[in-house]
Amino acid sequence: MRPRHIGLAVAVAAVWGFNFVVIELGLDHLPPLLFSALRFSVAALPALFIGRPDVRWRWIIGVGLILGVVKFTLLFAGMDAGMPAGLSSLVLQSQAIFTVAFGVALLRERPGRQQLGGLAIAAAGIILVGWRLGPDRPALAFGLVLGAALAWGVSNVAIRRAAPTDMVRFMVWISVVASPPLIVLSLVFDGPAADLAALRSLDLGVVAAVLYVAVLSTLLGWGVWGMLIRRYGASTVAPFSMLVPFFGIASGALVLGERVHATDAAGAILVVGGVLLGAWRRADPPVPTITPARESAASSRTG
Repeated sequence: MRPRHIGLAVAVAAVWGFNFVVIELGLDHLPPLLFSALRFSVAALPALFIGRPDVRWRWIIGVGLILGVVKFTLLFAGMDAGMPAGLSSLVLQSQAIFTVAFGVALLRERPGRQQLGGLAIAAAGIILVGWRLGPDRPALAFGLVLGAALAWGVSNVAIRRAAPTDMVRFMVWISVVASPPLIVLSLVFDGPAADLAALRSLDLGVVAAVLYVAVLSTLLGWGVWGMLIRRYGASTVAPFSMLVPFFGIASGALVLGERVHATDAAGAILVVGGVLLGAWRRADPPVPTITPARESAASSRTG
């Protein structure tokens, strides 16, 4: 990868890592379902100017409901219930484990021993993080974020089957699908009075949080990520996502004052290292090209 593209990949990981801090700050002022509904409503606005992606409607609707509604509802609810921002960014990486599991069950994929070993190491890291469940890390909050990772794993398999060529357009239309159910869920569970009070109290900080998660994290982040994957391939670009927990934990500590325990650091190393080990592939040896001169020489030796 060119240095500028490496910089872009790291920048996207930083945006996605800091996204958890922004979510935490936004949840101080907005109910979780309303915050998620506003995020996808803003992210859906470009659909007024661009057509839908070259993907069947069933994949757009399915991913929109699983990723947009289920995953982010569970994530926002888990963080609102007390799961720290930094650790949420880490626990969410267990999606790699669920992605492989659902790939085996639904797509009949056959992971190799190295991939299974790496995911076992990552699972040990998640267990280590969950070992410290307590008042500052409620079990329910941890379970909700883990459920968000499971939903992300399901959506990863669906996206793999859908194979969109334009990830930004795909994310825009996922947002179109996700926003109406989220609005309805917010009205039912948060209540019209709570939603109206939250909207009336919007300030620049809350608006900035919504714009960050909708524009920077969702549209621009996925746009740059998709461009890099098209240019260099998923196997080259995907490992950069393992920087997200480091940026999430670091920004959570610096901005929110979250404590990082030794077991959390060890768990982070196991999760990131395990996922990277499972994703790592040896490059195939280069196939030697045969020039016409070499071909004739080879023919003379064998003829």
